[in-house]
Amino acid sequence: MHFTLYTMTFKYITLIVATLFIISYYIWRRNKNVFVLNWPIIGVLPSVLHNQSNIHDFTALGLKHYGGTFHFKGPWFTNIANFIVTSDPMNVHHITSKNFSNYGKGSDFHEIFDVLGVGIFNLDSNEWKQERKMLHSLFKRKSFEISIQQNIQKKLENCLIPFLEHASKGVQVFDLQDILERFTFDITCTFLFGFDPDSLPYKFDEFSDMACIKAISVLEDTILSRHYIPKCIWKLQKWLQICQEKKNMVAQKNIYQFLHHCIRRNKDVDESHSSLLKEIIKKCAEKGEIVEKYIRDTTFNLLSAGNGTISSGLSWFFWLVSTHPIVEAKIIQEIKDNCSRQDENFIINLSVEEVDKLVYLHGAICEALRLYPPVPFQHKCALKSDVLPSGHNVGPNTKLIYSLYAMGRMEQIWGEDCLEFKPERWISDKGQIIQVPSYKFIAFNAGPRSCIGKDITFVQMRMVAASILWKFHIQAVEGHSVIPRVSIVLRMKHGFKVNVSKRCI
Repeated sequence: MHFTLYTMTFKYITLIVATLFIISYYIWRRNKNVFVLNWPIIGVLPSVLHNQSNIHDFTALGLKHYGGTFHFKGPWFTNIANFIVTSDPMNVHHITSKNFSNYGKGSDFHEIFDVLGVGIFNLDSNEWKQERKMLHSLFKRKSFEISIQQNIQKKLENCLIPFLEHASKGVQVFDLQDILERFTFDITCTFLFGFDPDSLPYKFDEFSDMACIKAISVLEDTILSRHYIPKCIWKLQKWLQICQEKKNMVAQKNIYQFLHHCIRRNKDVDESHSSLLKEIIKKCAEKGEIVEKYIRDTTFNLLSAGNGTISSGLSWFFWLVSTHPIVEAKIIQEIKDNCSRQDENFIINLSVEEVDKLVYLHGAICEALRLYPPVPFQHKCALKSDVLPSGHNVGPNTKLIYSLYAMGRMEQIWGEDCLEFKPERWISDKGQIIQVPSYKFIAFNAGPRSCIGKDITFVQMRMVAASILWKFHIQAVEGHSVIPRVSIVLRMKHGFKVNVSKRCI
């Protein structure tokens, strides 16, 4: 009897396996020319997991294959069961501007980005409008712009340039991405909290392990993974405190400890000590409400925006320039032609007006941001039914992702040479910067939610780029792999290992 039961069980299992094999083979045969296979029940999840390590390039190729927009179908009964991915600029214009009121964050967004709390990146509707208005009024103050410029000049003169000079003498290999992350972290903390954490040292042997910077990177990785791992799985990991969610919990604790320390420090110093945080606290006091969680979440939103995105943009910029010597030579020549005062330290003390003359440099930075946008995708959710300009139907609560990374690689937007690094595409025949619509050059987002720190970002990137390139030649270490990391911010997976040498002008 036991033998008969065993035989019957074996036959049923064999039959099920054979049936699944036949179905799989049929699907493969029918879809062998399709870029992404859509399997029963599990959808396209296997293709996503198989290409997880190069998800941004995989998405770009898929969007190109499907003409700029496709429906992503994931496992049934999960948070990733059905959403739309697009790189069509008209769709993006529709989502971010023309029908802006219909596309918000959605309930899943707040769970995925829970570390952002009640900060501006997690807000919608009137709350978002009020927060943006408040921050915009602070960012547009002339005193604020001057303070940022002075902080950048000071940090360049006292830390970054001396560090690179020290490195050039010893011909030492180092990770430029790590150095730029430390530099931008210190700059952001200085204007946000009013003090410099000194994470960027003067010499190699003075490096400290910055738990806060590493923690931000872990949080970014977690946010991306939550986009393609079913909610039930990552929530179970969070409850059990295992895998990526355990790392996330430790990182969040480190971030919150650092922020609480910074907030207490601001409250203890006298009134003459200025910082953006103090101004935010004043604005809250005017409303009669000072909520610790709000202040913590707002400062974290600003810290993450001002740190990782700028260091990412600079890292990819320097890599592209180091691999395109003709571009590097043109930037140096432009500095010579436009800056009459060329003593030893002139480049560090360049005014914003002088930096604005460096049109070719600005074009090179735009090219780097086009090809490697610091935030490679954006996430929206439809409130009501809609039809995109591409003709795709959008149901209520449908998620939409527009890939900034893919948009920089679309021939219909940038031409057949879209994969080339060409600063010239940004410069008109009259030698002026060509203004490309934000829904095409999407690095700073588009529409009402476009980045309020765009001008500050360009000033900082141009000052750092001009200062370093004028004094140093950066050479990427031969054989070092430079590829994007799978994260919410487009960092380099293995860092950017370089040698630097003093430039002979």
